[in-house]
Amino acid sequence: MSAITNPAAPLAELAWRELLNQHTEGLPAAFAAGQVSAYVGFDPTASSLHVGNLIPIMGLVHLQRAGHRPIALVGGGTGMIGDPSGRSSERNLQDLETIAANAEAIRLQLAKFLDFDGPSAAKLVNNLDWLGGIGLIEFLRDTGKHFSVNYMMAKDSVKSRLENGISYTEFTYMLLQAYDYLELHRREGVSLQMGGSDQWGNITAGLELIRKSQGTEAHALTFPLITNADGTKFGKSTGGGSVWLDPQRTSPYQFYQFWMGADDRDVSKYLRYYTLLSQEEIMALDEAVRSDPGKRAAQRALASDVTARVHSSEAARVAQEVSALLFERADPQALSDAALAALRNEIPFAAYVPPAEGAPDAGVDVFECLVQLGIAASRGAAKRLLEQGGISVNGTKLGAADKVIGEDRLLRGRYLLIKKGQREFGLVHVP
Repeated sequence: MSAITNPAAPLAELAWRELLNQHTEGLPAAFAAGQVSAYVGFDPTASSLHVGNLIPIMGLVHLQRAGHRPIALVGGGTGMIGDPSGRSSERNLQDLETIAANAEAIRLQLAKFLDFDGPSAAKLVNNLDWLGGIGLIEFLRDTGKHFSVNYMMAKDSVKSRLENGISYTEFTYMLLQAYDYLELHRREGVSLQMGGSDQWGNITAGLELIRKSQGTEAHALTFPLITNADGTKFGKSTGGGSVWLDPQRTSPYQFYQFWMGADDRDVSKYLRYYTLLSQEEIMALDEAVRSDPGKRAAQRALASDVTARVHSSEAARVAQEVSALLFERADPQALSDAALAALRNEIPFAAYVPPAEGAPDAGVDVFECLVQLGIAASRGAAKRLLEQGGISVNGTKLGAADKVIGEDRLLRGRYLLIKKGQREFGLVHVP
């Protein structure tokens, strides 16, 4: 990372990308004075981050690109309690082993975004390192004395829970997060904490603790909470589940499709939020949305960029290939081995088993393939589909007489890609 050439750049960059919600008054001067160390906390209550975490991650990325120093905190200690911000009910508490495994998985995901070498090298820390050994009496004496109950009750994260009740455990989360900020201020010289707009109360509690216990100034910056143009919560798949960064929980293809599905009203701001494309590139894609929305050029750029960053360039390429096949009538004959392997997890798949009776001497029984995939309920139903001209195999429409496919027509010598109508697919592997 090169030396700082424009120390105030993070604020200007975040502002034009519409990622700047609010910040403390003295932050511009702090940036102008030299390198700032800033941190964001991540909650390890799941084994993966999700797309909702990408905003603060990109905040750290922009900070580092301007020459400042990002620190990602994995809450191995606070994760055992859970942040009440933005929640209406108590979290389920998890054991230490689960939290530790989740923290390690998240650490590996964060490492894909940040540079850990050079003068602005990022650092990953776990607050269990200091919270795990602190005693209750010590904590109450040295930290709790700085906060009145009235001060804590006035915070939104607490007020929003008063009607339904909040446990003492979650009530104290604010103090633990404030203590994290103080520890990082002491250990790493951190003078800025960033987070979602719902974190403002927790972050400013940390400012108070640093001011009262150290007599020094620290800062806060928050990002906007993201919603879709239709008012729904950002980060949910079409089925309503979270879109995870872990490829075992959300495949690269599904991840790619999530971004391809961005509404034309949203795609412009998502390009600003989640990519590092320049203003000029994004403005050109904005114009493409207005002039020719059917080509979905902006969605393609968004999906390719974010998928490559989270998974890999190869994963993004394969996702594009699979997407082109399923939605754009791409030629199945051109499918790569990697795309065929990915398809096995995205559409109905069957390992071909010849029928017990009446099996052809050579070739693959199409009726049996349709039944094994669940595309047809019976061989009779399969026969009717062929007679109606509703079935294609490897890009070629079949007729009533096409009951057997020769092995010379298999994709890569071992696959049949079967298509019913315009959108229903199935893949058969022939041993």
